Amino acid sequence: MEKIVLKQVLPHVFAENGDALVSDVWRKDVTLEKGHTCLIEAVSGTGKSSFCSYLYGYRTDYSGQIYFDGEDIKSLSVAKWIDLRRRSLSLLFQELRLFPELTAWENVMIKNNLTGYKSIEEINLLFEQLGIADKKEALVGKMSFGQQQRVAFIRALCQPFDFILLDEPISHLDDENSRILASLLVEESHKQGAGIVVTSIGKHLDMKYDATFKL
Repeated sequence: MEKIVLKQVLPHVFAENGDALVSDVWRKDVTLEKGHTCLIEAVSGTGKSSFCSYLYGYRTDYSGQIYFDGEDIKSLSVAKWIDLRRRSLSLLFQELRLFPELTAWENVMIKNNLTGYKSIEEINLLFEQLGIADKKEALVGKMSFGQQQRVAFIRALCQPFDFILLDEPISHLDDENSRILASLLVEESHKQGAGIVVTSIGKHLDMKYDATFKL
């Protein structure tokens, strides 16, 4: 996938006052390109997580159109979405969506077993680089939210992607771990020639952005 195009997209919840919205995204024409890095800046309640949900295809409560390489995503079949989420789109959810009853390692391997993308050595190295090598066998439900964010990030890297979406990826990380995460993200995205889309309501990844949109 080379391009994601939003045309006059507006969440249904904003329909009544859509004309009053001041946004670079909603009710605008926006193009996200593979290989480019974009920051979506927002304040709480402006639809930041909805934006990611629409691009990932698990919510459709919006007007307007979203196109993947010219194809309206509302017309895509379930089988097509499964393939896209396995090979073209990766998402780090704000709420993480990890399984608390499983270990950190098991959570990551659920994804990697589906894709076969990373070697065991590569995954071990990611745990080490992010400072949670000693937490691999810990139950996710017993880990801090910052530790869980790093587990979810590793999981998000365990697949090929044309675009990776990260919704508030460092809200609970210190500056050093945020820097390491940004470095790993850029390295992996450059390796795949992928686009990066980061959302933030304040603290955001310190990277070079090709474009910044105010939501």
